Amino acid sequence: MKEVLKNYSGILLLLLGITVGSVIGIVAPQIVDYIKPLGDIFLNLLFVSVVPLVFFAVSNSIASLEQQSKFGKIMLVMASTFLFFILTAAVFTIFAVYLFPVSGVSGSSEIVEEAANTDSWGNRIVSFFTVGEFTQLFSRQNMLALLIFAFMTGFSARKAGEKGQAFRAFIASGYEVMKELLLLIMKIAPIGLGAYFAYQVATLGPQLFGFYAKPLGLYYIAGIIYFIVFFSLYAFMAKGQNGVKSFWTNAIYPTLTALSTCSSFATMPANLLAATKIGVPSQIANIVIPIGTTLHKNGSSMSSIIKIYVAFLIIGRDFFEPTNLLLALGITVFVSIVAGGIPNGGYIGEMLMISVYKLPQEAIPAVMIIGTLVDPLATVLNAVGQLVASMFVNRFVKV
Repeated sequence: MKEVLKNYSGILLLLLGITVGSVIGIVAPQIVDYIKPLGDIFLNLLFVSVVPLVFFAVSNSIASLEQQSKFGKIMLVMASTFLFFILTAAVFTIFAVYLFPVSGVSGSSEIVEEAANTDSWGNRIVSFFTVGEFTQLFSRQNMLALLIFAFMTGFSARKAGEKGQAFRAFIASGYEVMKELLLLIMKIAPIGLGAYFAYQVATLGPQLFGFYAKPLGLYYIAGIIYFIVFFSLYAFMAKGQNGVKSFWTNAIYPTLTALSTCSSFATMPANLLAATKIGVPSQIANIVIPIGTTLHKNGSSMSSIIKIYVAFLIIGRDFFEPTNLLLALGITVFVSIVAGGIPNGGYIGEMLMISVYKLPQEAIPAVMIIGTLVDPLATVLNAVGQLVASMFVNRFVKV
């Protein structure tokens, strides 16, 4: 019993914090505003620490790879895995909405105010991949640019050979230090996540039973099925029955973190720790998980299909025309890339969807509201998907 409590004390305390937060959010929503700062403080500490962790983890993993061929193989298998998972999630959701169509959905007079990015697509593409100042790299708003810079740094450290040995030792040491810092911050996770979960329950809970109940119900049921069935299948494909057992044993912490924070970015430390316990080599986990947090999102793939489907219902167009379905799959892949690993980071992808389909203005509020309300489960699918993806890549790449 003592051994069980020792091994699962972190998860049990986190569950306790989330349970207390949920109860507070339901029975005393008026005090949520007073305890939410505790959650904000925890998240801010986490975000500030994860940014340097991403840099050190990715650059150290690439710099420490022994052979150039291994790096290329990891990248190829990782990209194939991400694309396979995203398209599988999208096709599964298309089948779900086809078999269980939603009726009674019409336009909403409710307006969601969100600052729109009026830049040209050329400027947006530039901003996705690069920043104008070195200091801007270390912002969670510029994760893709940071990943590219970390890649180039790690590759350059390898190319430097013996002269780069001191720098490779520095980034390896930096990675170990940042891991310890994150372990220290995660000690207060039960309090921070409990406070944030109280806020989520108090603010989003009442909306789940209104106008959006049917499409949300479809998403949550399909998402839970995908989470349990497909993630188990991926883990089995990666490591057999032991892989399934190991995955679900270690996926609890990342799942609860993602559910509480609605942030794939905040879940990254929990994923890295879980990958280590599962036995995924750090050279693979430290590349797949940080990159996947930015570029690979099962939950965003599923929510993209649901949002396109609902938008088509509102304007009376046929979603199941072959052209519309193919375009939906293409948009879904792109949305899964541009949707940031931060809370409610999918608005850019939603605006892309609306512009590509040339949807009328009345579809915008419904799409944005659905995006907000599915965010908890979407984040779980996005975040925990990185863990099973790292197992999947490790199945085909041995380091």
